[in-house]
Amino acid sequence: MITSKSLPDKIFDWVISIVLLLLGLSTLLPLINTLAVSLSSKAAVSGGMVTLLPVGFNLSAYTYIMQDSRFWRAFMVSVERVVLGGLLNFVLAVLTAFPLSRETKDFPLRNVLMWLFVFGMVLNVGLVPWFLTINLYNLIDTIWALVLPTALPIWNVVILMNYFRGIPKELDEAARIDGANPWQVLWHIYVPTSLPALATITLFSIVGHWNSFFDGLILMNNPDNYPLQTYIQQLVIAERSILNSGQAQLLSKLSNNTLNAAKLFIAMLPILMVYPLLQQYFIRGITLGAVKE
Repeated sequence: MITSKSLPDKIFDWVISIVLLLLGLSTLLPLINTLAVSLSSKAAVSGGMVTLLPVGFNLSAYTYIMQDSRFWRAFMVSVERVVLGGLLNFVLAVLTAFPLSRETKDFPLRNVLMWLFVFGMVLNVGLVPWFLTINLYNLIDTIWALVLPTALPIWNVVILMNYFRGIPKELDEAARIDGANPWQVLWHIYVPTSLPALATITLFSIVGHWNSFFDGLILMNNPDNYPLQTYIQQLVIAERSILNSGQAQLLSKLSNNTLNAAKLFIAMLPILMVYPLLQQYFIRGITLGAVKE
């Protein structure tokens, strides 16, 4: 028999809901402050007068960034990196996780390979061997230097492997009885039924590639090949001699905080647009894929 909640229970539920709502809204405050700073005047930002609303509204920071052709080159490098890197991560993670999700009797080398992957994930070889290996393959100053070293994220493989292991074996057996080969089982049964896990690892790959700046700084000798995050990191410290008169005039109206806030906000926009599309799968995928039954 279903009974209605007592008044104290209802009050408690309301209090918890309000607290959680306030905590959720508080996570937006840094984003709102960043946007307000990027739209404020140099004097207001330097005087610490900006909180959640712009003071001395102006678009000088965005005008300065958007008119720079190097910004758009860096933006397209990052887009190319996300597309190539995300696709490569997806395909290799699926092809690796599927055999590792099999029983040992079906794939005798499963445990050996799994231990090798775990050791590779835990033990970092170091920055110098990493750079020398990439240089040995003549990848320096190419888009592949940003993509191939992270082609197979082991954590993504672990999440997807555990999710595959949770799929009912009856589906696999029924497909094999109907004459399906392993490729058909993978692409027609495991992949379609694993959308939460696939969306999760896709989100990880997109965020990882988009936010990475250090490898671009190390592996790119030509500034024209910088991804967006590396370009943003280098923008303020770039030599002023390369600025034309219009850029120099705009820069004189800005403080470092204003320009940095504009750069941060622009860099966040793609992720802010992608995340809501994948969010419905994210929690389910990370929960089911991170726990081994």
